[in-house]
Amino acid sequence: MSTSEWQADRSDINHVCSLGAGVIGASWTSLFLAAGKSVAVHDPDPRAERHVRRYVTQAWPVLDELGLAEWGNPDAVTFHHDARAAVDGAGFIQESVPERLDLKHEVFAAVEDALAPHAIVASSASGLTLTEMQGGWRSPDRFVLGHPFNPPHLIPLVEVLGNENTADGTVERARGFYRSLGKVTIEVRREVPGHVANRLQAALWREAIHLVEEGVASVADVDTAVWAGPGLRWAAMGPTMLFHLGAGEGGLADFCRRYADSFNRWWDDLGEPRLGPEVATRLVDGVTEEAGPKSTEQLSAERDALVAAILRASAGHRAAS
Repeated sequence: MSTSEWQADRSDINHVCSLGAGVIGASWTSLFLAAGKSVAVHDPDPRAERHVRRYVTQAWPVLDELGLAEWGNPDAVTFHHDARAAVDGAGFIQESVPERLDLKHEVFAAVEDALAPHAIVASSASGLTLTEMQGGWRSPDRFVLGHPFNPPHLIPLVEVLGNENTADGTVERARGFYRSLGKVTIEVRREVPGHVANRLQAALWREAIHLVEEGVASVADVDTAVWAGPGLRWAAMGPTMLFHLGAGEGGLADFCRRYADSFNRWWDDLGEPRLGPEVATRLVDGVTEEAGPKSTEQLSAERDALVAAILRASAGHRAAS
């Protein structure tokens, strides 16, 4: 989304809350601040404020460079030990507490009576289902899934899900709010474990692990095969559209006729590894060799710089399409 589009779609929600100040919560907070929101952060960890302020400081230059911080103020943030105080007056609450159902239920029960009348609460949960989490609410009508991809302040995607217990219009309002931040949303229409994007990357990683286990390629070479090959195309378009283009004028119908036998053969040969201790050790050894002397902080900075470069390069093309 271009800066002009973002401005045209700005939300009337000016004060938001981040419940949870880990990596995901801090990233969300950075984006909210960049979008000109005031943000109340709740986390019981006494180190949370220092962590979030440091994260915002590190994230701000790239948000500014991408044109997402034009209305932002990195200091428009307050920190609250009490979750009820944090949600007070917030029009949108992004919940990113650790993925323990009992902990999420505890937080939901604590804040439900303190919510503003029309506030929406969205959960960043990736491993829990909306139905499971709704058990922590007396009235879950304004609670939705709002699952980002890490880091949320850079990766555009948010998966939004409601169900029969969600009030009419809540999913649409949540998607509108996310769009006002420059996000790209999809609606998950049926609840499945892992939602959509996580299942796609889980399928790819399963075969990546299988290839390593079978001695076909090293961890580093499998990673390279992704980023230097189809990963570049996937940054532009999804797999089905790319295959539609892969057969020229005949499109996807011709592609399926040509390559059905090949794909069926490949699918029959795909592995089904399990992520046990031995496999994990082999992967850790491989990625440690791949990383070399670089720390996770250095690698994260490299990742963010590359993602930002891709976003900058693609912004004009997507705005014109």
